[in-house]
Amino acid sequence: MPIEANPTRLARVKLADLLARFVIVSGGVIVIGSVIAVMVLLISVIFPLFGGTHAEVEVTCPLPLEVGDSEVLRVGVDRVELGESVGNDALSAYTLTKDAVFSFFDFLPEGKTRDAELKPVLLDHKTVEPPDGSPRRLLSVEQASTSQFTLVWTDGAVSLVEASAVAQFDDIGTRSVRYDLETLASFGPDKDGKAVRAVAQSGEEGSVACAKLLENNHIVVEQQTVVTTLFGEGETETNRLVIDDAPGQVTALVMNKSGTALFAGTEDGHLDRWVLKDGEIKRHESTMLPDTASVTAMTMVFGDISVAVGDARGRVTTWAPVRTEEGSETQSLQLIHRLSEHDSPVCEILPSQRNKSLLSLDENGTVCLDYMTSEKHLATFAADTPLTTIGYAPRGNAMVGLDGRKNLRIWEIDSPHPEISWQVLFGKVWYDNHDEPKYLWQSSGTDEAKFSLVPVIFGTLKATVYAMCFAVPLALFSAMYVSHFTTPGFKRTIKPIVEIMAAVPTVVVGFLILLWAAPLVGSWIVGVFLGFVTIPLTFVAFMMFWQTIRQTNFAKRVESGYEFLVLIPVVVVGAAIAMALTGPVEFHFFAGDFRQWLVDTMETRYDQLNSLVVAIGLGFAVIPIIFSISEDSLSDIPHSLTAASLAMGASRWQTVWRVILPSASPGIFAAVMIGFGRAVGETMIVFMAAGNTPLLDWNPFNGFRTLSANIAVEISEAPQGGTLYRVLFLCAVLLFLMTFLLNTLAELVRSRLRKKYGRL
Repeated sequence: MPIEANPTRLARVKLADLLARFVIVSGGVIVIGSVIAVMVLLISVIFPLFGGTHAEVEVTCPLPLEVGDSEVLRVGVDRVELGESVGNDALSAYTLTKDAVFSFFDFLPEGKTRDAELKPVLLDHKTVEPPDGSPRRLLSVEQASTSQFTLVWTDGAVSLVEASAVAQFDDIGTRSVRYDLETLASFGPDKDGKAVRAVAQSGEEGSVACAKLLENNHIVVEQQTVVTTLFGEGETETNRLVIDDAPGQVTALVMNKSGTALFAGTEDGHLDRWVLKDGEIKRHESTMLPDTASVTAMTMVFGDISVAVGDARGRVTTWAPVRTEEGSETQSLQLIHRLSEHDSPVCEILPSQRNKSLLSLDENGTVCLDYMTSEKHLATFAADTPLTTIGYAPRGNAMVGLDGRKNLRIWEIDSPHPEISWQVLFGKVWYDNHDEPKYLWQSSGTDEAKFSLVPVIFGTLKATVYAMCFAVPLALFSAMYVSHFTTPGFKRTIKPIVEIMAAVPTVVVGFLILLWAAPLVGSWIVGVFLGFVTIPLTFVAFMMFWQTIRQTNFAKRVESGYEFLVLIPVVVVGAAIAMALTGPVEFHFFAGDFRQWLVDTMETRYDQLNSLVVAIGLGFAVIPIIFSISEDSLSDIPHSLTAASLAMGASRWQTVWRVILPSASPGIFAAVMIGFGRAVGETMIVFMAAGNTPLLDWNPFNGFRTLSANIAVEISEAPQGGTLYRVLFLCAVLLFLMTFLLNTLAELVRSRLRKKYGRL
């Protein structure tokens, strides 16, 4: 008779099915949505790296009447971002006239907001006092930095002054601006002739250097050094040098802050460098600009190594002293970077005091903002009336220009990541203090951070390759032995033990590698390499002996799944032989010290935290995954295939090699690729045991830095929203893409292998 369905039970089953479907679909959507949300977050953080520079005119106004009819030689600007909690930003400017008068203006006095039209309010006039006896008129002005000026008086005397604006607050938070004008040094007229232009720099502990270009094209360098006596009193020593070997009419001068290097550009396109030390000229070299263009402007770039040169063809280039040969101390000037090209001769270049950005002004009044190292053009500034002189804020966040009609224009500059470009991240870059373009990662400790991702990507691949070379053979051969050679009892015992290895925290593995394995391997490094020879030879010798006793009952019982009982002592004997030979081999072949032999002969150094010890630790973490999946794949092959092969007379090894392995290849490949992805994303082991040295070298005796370890090392030092912070998020995106591509490739290959061998 037909069975009648229980309506209540059917309703309950349908409800359970509906609920299960809802939970499963919701879980899948949540997982997919979470992955997409993570990617959106990562991309939103790294996107500003390539957002470019924003420049907007903030002030346009006539030059204040208080300046009078005096000729303005220089202008300056300062913009301090105080934040919303304090109030308006501090925006100020100043002018320097032919009468040596600095006039300071404030555009945001208390109670005024940015919404209103910004007009200058005169706060103070400050006059530079000339050296004794000099007339109060200026012949020329050179700008050493955004706030320091070298003034040449009409009689040839020289003064070095610094103008600065400081925002200050009282007890109730009211903002005011204090303007300081300080004369750092003065130099009287020269006895050999009148100075027509000069550059001066103030160094450490009160030392000052000044280079004067005289009317006869000679250059006189005066160095004032403060020397402390035995009684603690400071005495000033003055040294004077005369340079009369300039190859042409000098048109531009610049000096580094320490006063040890003087650069000069000439009208016929020569760029000269004099090295000054101990009161003498140690070296003089001269090089030609491309196309022999006349040098029209020069300045030292932040870091005091490279010099920026503008020429009559409108080109802005940077030059730096570079060693002529490896290991040599001799340096020569070389063209390092090419920046913007103007349509007219460059007449002024101003450097940033915080990074390697440069402002350049041409005779047509066009201003270009460039970043030296990345060779990135950041912005172009142009006005209706050509600008005649410009000023650059010390923080690099504003620029002021004065046109021929005495109109002031101030631009607000927002350039958060000028040092980043695709070339910087993935190409070779020529940095200061380096003799050639290189891939470098160095986020701190120098004047300029270096953000090449190539060394950390290479380190990730290096760690993975070394770990897989160690883990894959051990895991696969172990899986083959456990699945088709050993006894079922041993299999039931050993497989859970190996799988428990995967539960060991990686920080524990890294800790053991750092404190135990690395020193042990370093002490027995020769023995480790000898083990790769002695263990196989011992194994071969044992197998030759085993052939003579294979027919005994003991040997037959061993070959029935207990081979490990006799092979473990063989491996131990091979390792013992290697350790015993370590001393004699190291003495006779490596002069008794393998590490020193590496340095002397191979010109490489043995680091205790190196690729070998990382391969051991990372392989320990990867082996359980590859072993477990591979063993399952090998064990799942139908017994009929194994029985058929053995029935045809094949040995167990031939059966495994020619029948089982091809059939299980999809699962084995998946196991290897999952292990590969596990090694790529591992953090704590490589963080603790790799040395974290971002090197491009396959040498197994040194360390490396991986993407994951790089994030772990640097993230605590990265200010939120800063360049390093966003580059680390880019590292996370690259790590995500690498694992995604690996998994996709693994699935494609696995599918093809399954189609090929699925019919067996």
